[in-house]
Amino acid sequence: MFAQQRPVGLATYVFIGLCAAVPVIVGVRAMTDIALFRALQPAIASCVPVAAWYCFARAHRRKAAFLVHALLPLFVVLGSLTYPFWNPPLDPLLASIYLGYGVALIRVSFSADNVPGQVRLSQAGTAIVAERFAGVLLLLSAIFDIVISVDIAKFQGLHKDAILSTGHFILLPVLSGMVLLIGMSRVPSDRRGQEVQPAAQTMASNVDEGSTPELSDDAAKTIIEAITGLMVKKEVFLDPDLTLDRLARKSGIPSRQISVAINRVYHRNISQVVNEYRIERAKELLANTTHSITQVYLESGFQTKSNFNREFLRVTQLTPSAYRRSLKAS
Repeated sequence: MFAQQRPVGLATYVFIGLCAAVPVIVGVRAMTDIALFRALQPAIASCVPVAAWYCFARAHRRKAAFLVHALLPLFVVLGSLTYPFWNPPLDPLLASIYLGYGVALIRVSFSADNVPGQVRLSQAGTAIVAERFAGVLLLLSAIFDIVISVDIAKFQGLHKDAILSTGHFILLPVLSGMVLLIGMSRVPSDRRGQEVQPAAQTMASNVDEGSTPELSDDAAKTIIEAITGLMVKKEVFLDPDLTLDRLARKSGIPSRQISVAINRVYHRNISQVVNEYRIERAKELLANTTHSITQVYLESGFQTKSNFNREFLRVTQLTPSAYRRSLKAS
């Protein structure tokens, strides 16, 4: 079962374009000090954290509320284009924007339903780490902006360009990598051809997608039974593009209810539980076939060898090769 990586979405390319534009503008401004580039620098920089948040929010299938999140960048653009007639404190504002979105990304990555609904469950752990790391990078960018403000106050901005260059050339490429990773892991929602249980619309109408549902123990048990049935009888875990959203449509249970029930019963997230079914299938293949490791992980529902090796080690405390050798030795 060979899975194909889908291309990343337009939002990811836009974000990477923004990250590429920032150091170019900084460099041109340092060499020429043209007024246009002096205005463009804070305007483009203010869009970076908003674009990063948007890319991760799409993977979580959260409503973007684009106009609301565009207000602060628009204010920065207005302030930079009207200089020197109006001189708002753009550097502290930029630091606040990066700080706010950095905290927001980290907070979401540690929430109870932190598995992005549109990310392949085999790659969800990597996606969560990428989201967390992106938040940390935004916080570091905020620190750089604060240092720049101090430099302007204490040293008349003598070191400003050097600080900007260092921050942009180190932080932005890494941040672009995190956003690219989430873009490559994402499976866009597509309801066509998906099997949906009749109760899906009724159950979904009772749940607010923006809140974490309260579940009784009996309700959690019922959800676990439904998900277990899909895993055991229909073997949905073999779908390499299986996401939390797809699992929700197949079961007729809202994705947030699934996340809460899985965390409550198993004390692990849905990605880990699904991957454990995949590892059991991989163990069977390693024991009963002569398939290569690559064939084994592809036929078990994984897409990459690194994710397969990491999850196999987590479950069995052995690498796949060591597990196969142990079977032969016994």
